[in-house]
Amino acid sequence: MRTSARRRAVGSQGRRTGVVVGQGIAALLATAGLMATAVPAAHADSASAAPAASDTTPGSETDTPSLVTGLHEEVAATGSAADAARGHLKAKKGRYHIADTSAKDLTSVGTTTGKGGKETVRLQQKYKGVEVLGGQYVVRMTKKDGKRAVTGTSGNYFTKLRLGTVTPKVSEKTAIERAVGAVSSQLGGGLLHAPGKDGKAAALAGQAGDLTILPQGTGVLTRHITVTGTNPADGTAVKQEVYIDAHSGFPVMQYSGIQSFGATGGAAGGAGRTGSVPDAAAPMAAPSFVVKGSGVRYNGQKVDLNLYKGADGTYQTYDYGFRDADNPYEGPLLQTWDANGADVSSASGVWPAAAKIVKSATPDLGAEYTNSGVVDAHWAANKVYGYYKDHFGRKGLDDNDGYMYSIVGVTANGKSYDNAFWDGTKMVYGKGGGDYRTFSADTDVVGHEMTHAVTQHSANLVYAGQSGAMNEAISDYFGNAIDLEANGQSMDDPDSGLLGEDLCTTAGPRECALRDLNDGATTSKDFLGVSYRGDNGGVHLNSTIFSGALWDMRQDLGADLADQIVYRALTAYMTPLDGFTEGRAAVIAAAQELGATKAQLKIVKRSFDAHGIVPGWEKALGVDTDTILSKVNIAGTGLGAAAGKYAISRSNEEGSEPYSVWVGNTDGKGKPQLVSPNNGNYNVYADTDGKNVAWAEFGPTSVSLHVRPVKGGVDKVVGGVGANVNAVAIDGNYLVYTYVNPSTGMTQGRYIDIRTSQTKELYTNPVGSTALPSVHDGKIAYAKLYPEPDGYKLGIEVLDTATGKTTLMPIDKAKVYGVGQTAVTDDGVFWIEDNDVTDAGEAAVRRADFDGTNPVTVTPESGPGALPAYSLTASDDAVSITSLPPATSYDNATLPKLYQVDPDGRTAPQRVSCNRGDQVFGAADEGDRVLWLDGTTGFTNLVKRDRPAGKC
Repeated sequence: MRTSARRRAVGSQGRRTGVVVGQGIAALLATAGLMATAVPAAHADSASAAPAASDTTPGSETDTPSLVTGLHEEVAATGSAADAARGHLKAKKGRYHIADTSAKDLTSVGTTTGKGGKETVRLQQKYKGVEVLGGQYVVRMTKKDGKRAVTGTSGNYFTKLRLGTVTPKVSEKTAIERAVGAVSSQLGGGLLHAPGKDGKAAALAGQAGDLTILPQGTGVLTRHITVTGTNPADGTAVKQEVYIDAHSGFPVMQYSGIQSFGATGGAAGGAGRTGSVPDAAAPMAAPSFVVKGSGVRYNGQKVDLNLYKGADGTYQTYDYGFRDADNPYEGPLLQTWDANGADVSSASGVWPAAAKIVKSATPDLGAEYTNSGVVDAHWAANKVYGYYKDHFGRKGLDDNDGYMYSIVGVTANGKSYDNAFWDGTKMVYGKGGGDYRTFSADTDVVGHEMTHAVTQHSANLVYAGQSGAMNEAISDYFGNAIDLEANGQSMDDPDSGLLGEDLCTTAGPRECALRDLNDGATTSKDFLGVSYRGDNGGVHLNSTIFSGALWDMRQDLGADLADQIVYRALTAYMTPLDGFTEGRAAVIAAAQELGATKAQLKIVKRSFDAHGIVPGWEKALGVDTDTILSKVNIAGTGLGAAAGKYAISRSNEEGSEPYSVWVGNTDGKGKPQLVSPNNGNYNVYADTDGKNVAWAEFGPTSVSLHVRPVKGGVDKVVGGVGANVNAVAIDGNYLVYTYVNPSTGMTQGRYIDIRTSQTKELYTNPVGSTALPSVHDGKIAYAKLYPEPDGYKLGIEVLDTATGKTTLMPIDKAKVYGVGQTAVTDDGVFWIEDNDVTDAGEAAVRRADFDGTNPVTVTPESGPGALPAYSLTASDDAVSITSLPPATSYDNATLPKLYQVDPDGRTAPQRVSCNRGDQVFGAADEGDRVLWLDGTTGFTNLVKRDRPAGKC
């Protein structure tokens, strides 16, 4: 093979891979491309913290302390707790730096009361009437003997917001279209798949919510859009929370809105058909509204159930058992419904039409209700309510005795749905089948999902990144505590820390369990910097680091004290964007408040120390790569490289500006240069051939395409499109871009256009759907989906721009299941090809000459050297392949990793890097050098290696 410095193709893997989470408050915003700096807690580890503001770090977005403890400052004893809390913040402006404490811009989320006259007020920050994401501040007080005093504060209030206007330039319609396009792009994945004969894609729909300010720098005004529908890849439901920049229309952040027990891949999450939550049955006159029934749990245990006898004489799964017989219309109502096999896509965020309340002719529920999961779900929900009421005096999930809904028996594409989730309004449990029972068959699953609701109605930890991992950790902690108590299991039992261990039909507890609180996970050896390609930024992957610390504390302090500490930390200290370090501070502060002794505080701190949750833990994560740019705050906008140059879209150092395009040297020498406008729009998806740079500029009504010489010169607009652009590639005179247009109804809605640098449109939407393009020396390759009389077919096609001739590569169109990223070099075209839908996700990498002759299998689809190939990039000397195994279980081995192989397939694939965490957006340069975005450190870094690491 020749050693030409010329080239490779731009990879379009950005459809599912994203950017890696950061620390603390940046856990969410880093993935959005909006990196904030964590604000340290004031004296978090001090046994007697002084009431002082924290030392705000350089670049911090707030002067308000994240944690103040040890106060006893009197406030007005009369009036509402919220008014008293705001009055305190106003009176102590020098400490809190909150300029406007009016109810308009510091609104009350709610007040909870506890023993000893404790009052906890949560205040939501608004800016010019617009809610600030994660801007929540907590004021803790006591009220007794006719006096009220503030004892402490915590949370995030952003003091650097300076938005000139909160009027969006982007219309609601455009925002919805761009949000749907962004989700469609993410769901498209790395391969183009053949649809049914009609070629229709599963429908996605967007629902506009309120304007929201993302708290980065001076603030980013966004339109919040919720996109719902069905994932065409696996039939699971979709519910994505998407934030569209209100100035340019760029999707700056998205994450799944579903909170599940097990990890889900990609954007899997809730959404569905129409339907509303039904009304509860009206209770009969006391005391006959509670009927004692029974049922048999999946484990064979016969249990008592609270039922309701309806007017038709049937016994129904309404539980009024916690209501006072003298006040039958006050108090909680627990309801258990059977979805009767309804698809999961109809059961999240809406009410499935097929769901029915269970009605039995006798109060003893028979085997069918055991098998459906109704008995376990109904019994366990009662235990969860009782646990929170008995231990903490909590009145249900919302602490206001609101109705509690459970639905069992949902499926996915008519098959088992092996998961459970909280969708913001109800618990949903998969029907199970094969290896798994119904997902309500384990009490810790029920406790886990219902605790998600408790978290939502208290700290409301955002379900992404570190805050999402803490959300999962707390659900695991309390779900496990409830399971042990309800089933009489001791913490001394070797299996006591297992979660989901009772779900399997044949496997034993240890083989079955989805997680183990005793797994010993630490930040230094187990934390994984994960994109939102899957698992919402590592919410399950990284959860046992935090839950393990809580579990250790429970073992050493005892269940009662530990549970009180964690509950108090959750409900009175934590706020939506907290990360691990803030979580540690909250737990320690709660322990101090509850009177923990010095010895007990030492245990609490030791528990976090043992799991590596200490200030600055992120700095201890090592790599084997050369870092070119650190903390690159970008939201899945890709990377290009060629001929010793790279092109990348990024914000300024503090992350407060929309993205601009920068070019630098792939050897890391010198400083990168700005080549795009810095005009308030998002300039993204940059690529370079070493001589020119190309990118897409998102504006409020359209997306324009730019080309500019690397060494400076005229910035030329060469075209535009109204739809979402999600990849750009340039080589010589030709620019290729991919866009998504969901309104067409075509599967995945992906298309390529080809333009010259002189604005001439050469090729537009050739036939069917095209995607995953590459370009080199006037040869353009792409994956192609096209109609034939017997249905849609897949292929890889090469266009020779010199002759206008197109050539299909040698693929068995009757056999191929999916085709993926292409790459053109001097020696031919490379592509990914999947011919076996039944395997473990492996796909072959193939090469052929431009006329389709001399086909070579670079890596096979099965046997030695096979990889779950997801994307690729190539130079004339090496092919670098991004592998992405199916995430049946999440660990480091299932994250995207880079492998490299000889272009003729004469060598076995070698790991490019042994770094832990995501390795995404690989871009080949000269020789074996490859650049990528790496998440090992918990931030997104632009890194490189000049040769493979080999085996890891």
